[in-house]
Amino acid sequence: MARILSIGIGILALIAPAATGICAEAGGSREQSLESAPKGGALAGRRYRVIVSTDIGGTDPDDFQSMVHLLVYADVLDIEGLISSPFDRGRKEDILRVIDCYEKDYANLRTYSDRYPKPDALRAVTKKGEIDRAPYAGVRRSTEGSRWIVKCARRDDPRPLHVLVWGLLEDLAQALHDAPDILPRLRVYWIGGPNKKWSPDAYQYIVENHPKLWIIESNATYRGWFVGGDQSGRWGNRAFVSRHIAGKGALGDFFASKKADIKMGDTPSVGWLLNGAPDDPSKPGWGGRFVRAWRRPYSLVNRLTTKADRMEVFGVLELALPLGDGAPETPEAQLLVENQSLPGHAPGDGTMRFRFCPKSARPHRYKIRGNVPALNRKTGAITVVTPRPDAALRPSSRLPNWWTDDPSPKFADKGHTGAKTVSRWRQEFLSDFAERMRRCESAHSLTRRPH
Repeated sequence: MARILSIGIGILALIAPAATGICAEAGGSREQSLESAPKGGALAGRRYRVIVSTDIGGTDPDDFQSMVHLLVYADVLDIEGLISSPFDRGRKEDILRVIDCYEKDYANLRTYSDRYPKPDALRAVTKKGEIDRAPYAGVRRSTEGSRWIVKCARRDDPRPLHVLVWGLLEDLAQALHDAPDILPRLRVYWIGGPNKKWSPDAYQYIVENHPKLWIIESNATYRGWFVGGDQSGRWGNRAFVSRHIAGKGALGDFFASKKADIKMGDTPSVGWLLNGAPDDPSKPGWGGRFVRAWRRPYSLVNRLTTKADRMEVFGVLELALPLGDGAPETPEAQLLVENQSLPGHAPGDGTMRFRFCPKSARPHRYKIRGNVPALNRKTGAITVVTPRPDAALRPSSRLPNWWTDDPSPKFADKGHTGAKTVSRWRQEFLSDFAERMRRCESAHSLTRRPH
C-alpha cells in the first residue's frame, strides 16, 4: 500500500520535479527533426500481429470511423482479435456491424489483395470484453476478451503481439493479472486521455504491478489526427469525408453516417504500425513520436484538496479521506466532478478512497455525496496544469519501456501535447486512406489475379 501523504497547501507530488541535468537518451530523441520522413512499417512490407480493444458504440462515434480505417488496411496486418471493451453502451455487436459492411465491400477489396481476411474470419476473432469499469483493485474477473489476449500472446510466433487499446484498459489489465508471463510478448499503444479519465483503477494497477510493460501512453498526441496540420480545402475534416469517404462502398457510407467529419481519434495506433518505426517510439511515424515516460503523476492525499493545490493533467489523484465518527457499517460515497460520479472504496482502514484523473488543464471543483456524515456534502478543488517542458529529461528507471507524449511546447498543437508529431503527416496519411477507400467502391481495373 502506498504511503498516505499529508500535504499542505501548495504543489502536490503529481507534478514531475524540475530536471537538474540532461539525460542523453531522452534528450537526443526529443531533438529529432519533424522533417525526417517515416520509414518502415506494414506499408513497407512488415507484418504485425494485432489485437484491437475498442469501446466502439460508446459515447463517441470515432471508434466506428477507426474500425472502418482498420479494415481497409486489413490486408497488411495480421488481425488476431477485435475485443469490445467499456465504456458505456459499446458491445461486440457494434464491431460485427462494421464487419457486415466490410463483407459487402469484400469482393471489391479482394481484387486488390488476396490477403484481405474473409469476413467470417474476422467474426471468429471478435470477442466480448469487460462491460464495466474496474473496481479499486483494478481487476475484477476474466472475460472472453482478456482470455483471448492471453491465448494470442502465448502462441508460438516469434513476433510480438501489438495490442491497440482504443478504450479502457480493463481487459488488458485483467490479462496481465491472470497471465503475467505474457508481458514480454506485448507491445501496447493506448489512446489514453479521456479513456484514462474513466479507467484510473485499471491504469494504476498496471503501473504498480507491471511497470516493465512496453506501452505507449498517448494522452494528447493522438489528437493530431484531426487537429492541426493542413486542413485547407479538401484536407479539411468535413471536406475530406464528403469527397473521399461518403459514397465509397458500404464502409464509406457507414463511416460518414456516424460522423460527417474526421474524428478517428484511435486511428493513430494503426498509423503507428502502417508507416514509421514501430519498434522505436522515439522515431517519427504516422502514429506520432514519443519520449520515455517520467514518473507517472500520482499522489495519495488524506485531506480535501483546494484550488491552491496543483497536479499534472492526466495524472491520478487519490483521496484517502477519514470516515470520522458515526460512519455506518457499510459506508458509501461518490465523488462528483465534471460529468463523473466516481464511486468511493472503503478498504476497511477507516478511510474512503477516490481516484480522479483530469483530462484538461484548468481548475476543477468536486463534491462528495454519500451516507458518511463526515464526508457528505464536503467540497474541494484542484488546479490542473500541463507537464513541465523538461519532464522528459528525467525518464523513470522503474518504467523502462513506457513512452508518452513529448511535453516540449514546440510539438504541441492547439494546446495538445505532442499533436504536431502526428498532424505533420496529415496529407500523407489522408491521401493513402483516400486511395484505400476507393477500393471499396469498385474492383481493380486490371483483369488479373489478385496479389
